[in-house]
Amino acid sequence: MEADEVTRVLDLSDPGPTGDEGRRRICSRGCERPINVCLCDTIPSEAISTATQVVVLQHPHEHRHKLATVPLLSKCLLNFQTLIGRRLRLGHSPLLDSLYNAAIQNPNQPFRAIYLFPGIDSSPAVEISKWRSSLNDSYVGNHVLIAFDGTWKHAREMVHASLPFLSKFAIRVCLDYDVRIDGGTIFDSDLILRKEPFSGCMSTMEAVARALHVLEPNGVEIEDRLVEVLKAMVRFQAHHLKPINPRPKLLKRGKKDEKNN
Repeated sequence: MEADEVTRVLDLSDPGPTGDEGRRRICSRGCERPINVCLCDTIPSEAISTATQVVVLQHPHEHRHKLATVPLLSKCLLNFQTLIGRRLRLGHSPLLDSLYNAAIQNPNQPFRAIYLFPGIDSSPAVEISKWRSSLNDSYVGNHVLIAFDGTWKHAREMVHASLPFLSKFAIRVCLDYDVRIDGGTIFDSDLILRKEPFSGCMSTMEAVARALHVLEPNGVEIEDRLVEVLKAMVRFQAHHLKPINPRPKLLKRGKKDEKNN
């Protein structure tokens, strides 16, 4: 999620040279991206309908980020809602409010809502496939999936700030991850947009796709469609990457560490 130290991303919104030919036009067909990185050919012509309702809390900083995948998700999925903020709370979403109020009135009812976040701190998480297999068939497709969109640091802060509200009606689940292994970069995978902190971390779009694979009866097909759009976005981004010299402070720190070792 944090910027790769050895590359810089070309700002696709930069208008470039002045004049009609130099201006970057925004696609008006649907993706609302610059014409030279238009994704309309890969975005489903009709938003994918899911029984699962997807809610993403997007950090305000990520909302302004050029590599955010949430805008694409909102165009690909029909039952999708984006909330901008730093925490989930009562009054932020009628859907989540209804789940909260129902849980307060009947604390013993099974939770329909789950939120994606690795369980690497005091709050445990269960792998989503194991959680799904523990349910009876009456809950197939009748879920609310909550995800947090931001840098790793921001997402962790958002989850912790949301827990007083979220813990009343949602269970924490995760995808496969391993904090002992370094996260990948755009050079390692055609699904990674930015340097990830550890293995298993992924963009919001990929995480939602992997989760819907488990939650939806036709999850394989849904995941394939979403991943296809993400791959196209990564291909465009890789084309606009260009190497730069390492930062002087990082070079100095590296030489110092090498000398100490």
